[in-house]
Amino acid sequence: MKYHLTPEEQEIEKNASQLRSVSGEKRTRIESIIDRARKNQAISLRLSEFDLEMVKKRAEQEGLPYQTLISMIIHKFVTDQLYDKDELRKVLAGIREMKAM
Repeated sequence: MKYHLTPEEQEIEKNASQLRSVSGEKRTRIESIIDRARKNQAISLRLSEFDLEMVKKRAEQEGLPYQTLISMIIHKFVTDQLYDKDELRKVLAGIREMKAM
C-alpha cells in the first residue's frame, strides 16, 4: 500500500537515518511543549457582527467550523506564519526585479 507524503514528511523520511533520540532534561522539555500545545483553553472574545459574519462565511468556504478558523488564524499569527498578500506580492516583485538585472 502506497501513501502520499507531504513535502515535509518526505524530508523527514529522507533524513530519518540521521535522527537521534533525546533523553533527560531535553526530552522532558520537548514533551512539556507538546503537552501544552495539545491543551485548549476556552476564552471569551468580542468581535463586531460584521467580522464574525465574514469569518463564518470564510470558514464555510474552507469547510471548517468558524471557531477552528479563528484558532488557526491566531496560531499562524503568533508563530509568524500569517502573512499579508500585498506584502508578499511586493517582495516577489522585488525578487523578480533583482533577477532581471
